[in-house]
Amino acid sequence: MTGSARNFLEFYDIPEAGLRSIIARAGEFAKAWDGNAMPQSLAGKRVALIADDGGWRNTTAFDLGIQAMGGICVHVPIGFNAREETGDLAGYLGNWFDMLVIRTRELATLKAVGAVAPMPVINARTRSNHPCETLGDLGYINSRRGSIDRLKVVGVAADANILRSWVEASIALPVEVVQVYPERWHIRDAALLNRRFRVSTDMGELLDADIVITDSWPGDVAGDALAGYRIGTDLLDRLRKDAIFLPCPPVRRGEEVTTEAMEHLLCQSRAAKAFLLHAQNALMEWILA
Repeated sequence: MTGSARNFLEFYDIPEAGLRSIIARAGEFAKAWDGNAMPQSLAGKRVALIADDGGWRNTTAFDLGIQAMGGICVHVPIGFNAREETGDLAGYLGNWFDMLVIRTRELATLKAVGAVAPMPVINARTRSNHPCETLGDLGYINSRRGSIDRLKVVGVAADANILRSWVEASIALPVEVVQVYPERWHIRDAALLNRRFRVSTDMGELLDADIVITDSWPGDVAGDALAGYRIGTDLLDRLRKDAIFLPCPPVRRGEEVTTEAMEHLLCQSRAAKAFLLHAQNALMEWILA
């Protein structure tokens, strides 16, 4: 038994043409959703949704999207690396399901499942990456700008799953990603280093950015040590007028962002996160096509 050729475990698992197709399709799905006219692309498909790492946004969106497209979604109450071997679990699930959507802590676990599962596997989040979140943001950006080409994305964030997925995207797509943070938290993973990704400590990088993202402060920060990397309205007022500010939920107001920044005109997090549903729907349709 071999793994599926259409897994989505890391952002660059799908070639550029496929990613562009999914991102464009997300915009079509957004219109279909608003018109209550969702295509029944998953009619007759059975999807297992496994979440052994908490969270609610993207797993809820997966469940809702599967049903809206005519599929059957079953929440499977299992955990990995416990009593049963990962390969055995994948085999048993293969008896019943056409696709697995898994949210778990370790990317290595997902890769182990993907290597042996007879059906496609989608990464619904690990602590190492979160490709669906980035895919959703790109769907929203494309709907606003009409293109994702030549974006400059500045991530004011430590080495963590949201930023890492944006760096994965820079490998697959013509998107420049700059991490702006103290050196202690810079990404150094050789698998992610590429010509469209660089690191800096200079907040001036934000001034010509198309997209600015944030993530929660690291848990080992003492006091206000990262105050210089907090996003406030004074900084947002200096950005390009067409810039898009996407603080990553859950937002800790008073840490990585100020309360006022969340109400700024450039802050479009809520609208962007609507596209998490649409992009995931487009992804599932593409994978099962």
